[in-house]
Amino acid sequence: MLEVAIMVEGQAGVGWNRWRRLARAVEDLGYAGLYRSDHFPNDQTGKYRDSLELWASLAWLAENTSRIEFGPLVSPVSFRHPVITAWQASSVDNLADGRLRLGLGAGWNEWEHGTFGFDVLDTDLRFARFEEGLEVVTRLLRNDRPVSFDGEFYHLHDALLMPRSPRRGGTPVVVGGNGVRRTLPLAARYADEWNAVFLKAEAFMDLNARLDGLVEEAGRRPDQVRRTLMTRVIFGRKEADVDRKLDGTSRHHLPEAILAGTAGEIVERLGRLSEAGVQRVMLQWLEVDDIDALEAMAHTVLPQLTAG
Repeated sequence: MLEVAIMVEGQAGVGWNRWRRLARAVEDLGYAGLYRSDHFPNDQTGKYRDSLELWASLAWLAENTSRIEFGPLVSPVSFRHPVITAWQASSVDNLADGRLRLGLGAGWNEWEHGTFGFDVLDTDLRFARFEEGLEVVTRLLRNDRPVSFDGEFYHLHDALLMPRSPRRGGTPVVVGGNGVRRTLPLAARYADEWNAVFLKAEAFMDLNARLDGLVEEAGRRPDQVRRTLMTRVIFGRKEADVDRKLDGTSRHHLPEAILAGTAGEIVERLGRLSEAGVQRVMLQWLEVDDIDALEAMAHTVLPQLTAG
């Protein structure tokens, strides 16, 4: 059965009140999880809005929910030293009794990096740093004895983090992205989960098959890497609700990966994604104050997926 989770853009004005409302709704309505981006206040027009710091918001989630899984989609290694990220993840996962999934990425937003004083680096160096970051994080999360590493960007010497995740094997690591040359090979080597971004079913199926081969080349079984997808949803109880949210944009002009429609249309599209190999879909929910629609989608879409 395809699992359905909700993903929000943390920089889109999500302060504590909105975060609490969203978390309680997702927990109570039966969604599988709640995920968020990891961005600083990021309005390039100069009108900054609330953006909760990632780990503060996830620590709150760990303590104030009991069922849903959660995590960043994704946290750039450029924002925090990977030792700090691993330590935070291990601590929050321990607090949550093993419900955190740690999404990591290389970083990409040049404006954001420049504004807040981080080096985004050129593409080759960025991914070299990302690979070392993944090496550091996975060594620290998956080993209950001290580990060492000597790289170009990061170094460990008999390092051990406590407290640890209650899960055997540590906190699952999620690698996000669609890149065939860099991202998929890193997911095949390091990830417990690969999270694709804004793909229609056919494109996901193609990359999913490529990942199978890369995982086997890395000496692992394909079933050791979970397959998930983050994509935008525009849901309405009625066609008029969908049209209102589209604000004059024709559905024919939307990117094909976006799921737009009423319950029947969303269920049909989710069914295609499931057939393509998606095990969990994170639906990007930009209408963060529309809890009524989130509830309506839970009541009309989720039961049909369970029945199927």
